[in-house]
Amino acid sequence: MELLAVLAILLIIITPILAIAAFVRVQRIADQLRGASLLTLGDRLCALERRLQTLEKSLSSQQASSQESKPVGSQPVPSAPPLSPVITTPQGSPPPLPLPQLSHPREVFTPPQINVFAAPPLHSSKPKSSSNLDLETLIGGRWLNRIGIVAIISAATFFLKYAFDNNWIGPRGRVAIGILLGAAMLPWSQWLLKRGYSYFSEGIAGLGAAVMYLSIWAGCQYYKLFSLDVGFIAMIVVTAGMAAVALGRNSQRIALLSLFGGFLTPILVSQGKDAQIVLFSYLLTLGAGLLVIEMRRDWRWLTPISFLLSQFYFWGWYSEFYRPDKLERTVIFATLFFFLYAALPVIRAVRFSGLRELDTLLVLANCFAYFGALYTMLWPQDRWPLTLLVLALSAAHVLVARLVAPPKTGESPLTRLLFAGLALTFATLAIPIRLDGKWITLAFAVEGAILVWTGFRSMTGYLRAGGYFLLALAAARLLIFPLPARQFLFNERFAAYAVLIFCFGVVIYAAREHASSVGPDELNALGVFAVAINVFALIALSLELWDHFGSRAGLGIDSGLAQHLALSLLWTAYASGLIALGVKRESALLRWQALVLFGLVVVKVFIYDSSFLERFYRIVSFFILGLVLLTVSFLYQRKVARERSSP
Repeated sequence: MELLAVLAILLIIITPILAIAAFVRVQRIADQLRGASLLTLGDRLCALERRLQTLEKSLSSQQASSQESKPVGSQPVPSAPPLSPVITTPQGSPPPLPLPQLSHPREVFTPPQINVFAAPPLHSSKPKSSSNLDLETLIGGRWLNRIGIVAIISAATFFLKYAFDNNWIGPRGRVAIGILLGAAMLPWSQWLLKRGYSYFSEGIAGLGAAVMYLSIWAGCQYYKLFSLDVGFIAMIVVTAGMAAVALGRNSQRIALLSLFGGFLTPILVSQGKDAQIVLFSYLLTLGAGLLVIEMRRDWRWLTPISFLLSQFYFWGWYSEFYRPDKLERTVIFATLFFFLYAALPVIRAVRFSGLRELDTLLVLANCFAYFGALYTMLWPQDRWPLTLLVLALSAAHVLVARLVAPPKTGESPLTRLLFAGLALTFATLAIPIRLDGKWITLAFAVEGAILVWTGFRSMTGYLRAGGYFLLALAAARLLIFPLPARQFLFNERFAAYAVLIFCFGVVIYAAREHASSVGPDELNALGVFAVAINVFALIALSLELWDHFGSRAGLGIDSGLAQHLALSLLWTAYASGLIALGVKRESALLRWQALVLFGLVVVKVFIYDSSFLERFYRIVSFFILGLVLLTVSFLYQRKVARERSSP
């Protein structure tokens, strides 16, 4: 009974195949018969053309001999035009078609073999470069192909289910039928491809692979006919076979089918147990094979999809089976995944000095996925290994940026900027990973100053932009996260402010040395840093005086009054120094900073000091402020007078 059921299933599935093959064969024979009359007419035209060529050669040789034998002085006789054959046609029949002109006397005319009776072939696909298919071809050639495949799958599924429910076929027969039918679809798809059914043949190849995958899964998981190892190896063989078919046909669609089948294999043979070494080794091998295929055929979708599916497996395994005792092994596998998916973009960048959009996205996603894996596994217990790995990641991108050839005139430098920017990013991330507190701020400030200095020396704008960003980040950290100060001036807070101010000064000095390369926007940024030098210096001194006089509460001095008086005197003195320096250097920027600071002092003295300070402190504050303001006013009046008297 089981044998009869198998034969019935084969008959049901093979009958449509034989019908399609017979229809194609009959259509080809009919086309040949309809075109026979045209072929016969073409042969007759070729024979007539050869006779005309022979006649023209004989006439030309007779004319040449008559010219040589003619006596000297005789009048030349005009030669008759070459004879052309007159083709008589029956009355009422159309005139004969003109013969084509031959570029060489010995060229033989071969009529084109065109079947005027045949309809446009809907089964043959257009070239791959054609982007606009007509609606009829789209519906008849593609949509009906997909719907037909789904219909056949549904019919076969329903019939097999009916047969299985009635126990017509045993487990071994069911698995064998699936494997045989899936394998038979591959040569059938090749036969269809040779006859022009490209899309239909690819659909049949994908259907065959799916049937084989499901049959092997049923044999090892559902029916337990063979072990999981045997099923795993069988699925690998199917994936390799599909990849070979894709290479042989130069079909990216079949390659994508083999990709999805290969990544589906671990799920099909999984038992829910931890098999890290087998799983990750298989994924690395599969990714390497797909990488080789993409390098040979220049298919752009294989590696990005393979990367996404590999990340899906990695993080799925991590969330389910990761334990601290597997740290070293997991870090090694994560590093191998990073190098695997970084290889192709790096090769393209070095060879062609450019990257596609997908390659750029792959570089970014691969780098930050690797960094995320390292950070998740190593922070905060293993900070030193994490720091070293991140610095190594930065050094690797520096090396790639150096290997990429400089862009030629008119080319975009985006590739070098991408790798250099990633190197700078990971070097910056290594600072807060390893350091704490003030050291992070100091490292950001020093690195920013070095980048700006190097950017001016190498005339590289992106380095200077990165340096400005790091300096701004260091300044924000210093204000948001205040540092302790246990003694006056000689403390880590004042040292951090001093280092930041020094780095600002290095930036201003480097800009003055290369003033010709500074643009308008960058000049505004440098002006902000110039103002920031005085702002942070004033903040640092104010904090020191405030803490110093605030700690003297037990010495019979009102600490609050002393603190405010100290701030008023400090700001007044600092503004006076800015005025003097601005007048000496003829810098309007310094003088305007001094005037703004004087305005703050005036507001503080007249509003706060006059209301809350005691009489003695109030007198001192007003007297010093008034004296300084009169001096500043006198200097400005003398400056104006000199400018008016000068010619």
